[in-house]
Amino acid sequence: MLKIMPLLIPLAFLNTCAGDESIAGYVDPSAEYDLVEIDGEAINLRATITFPSAGEVVGQAPYNRYFATQTVPYPWFSLDGIGATRMACPEMAAETAFFEALEDMTLSEASGDTLILSNSDGRQMVFVAR
Repeated sequence: MLKIMPLLIPLAFLNTCAGDESIAGYVDPSAEYDLVEIDGEAINLRATITFPSAGEVVGQAPYNRYFATQTVPYPWFSLDGIGATRMACPEMAAETAFFEALEDMTLSEASGDTLILSNSDGRQMVFVAR
């Protein structure tokens, strides 16, 4: 057993060198993804999401800018510490619905210019890069 230990120690550090395992490591960091539907319904208000660097999430909700941290490994999805500007808007219900949906998402799938966030309850948000 002691002869194997020197071989196992370098393996323990491989994960730290692997790079970003969050969704940010699987999408174009310069791409801005526009929300096109929530739960199968087309969205008429502009909302976006971007992943500019490891674990960083920023975007535009229907009215306010937001930011968060995403650190779980792909394909899992979980936003921590969502913060947003607090500009009053005429359709606050749309803003609230967007953030509630975003917080409910637990899985991500990036394929070409499409990003799909979903959860085990069947909820889904579809974004397309522009």
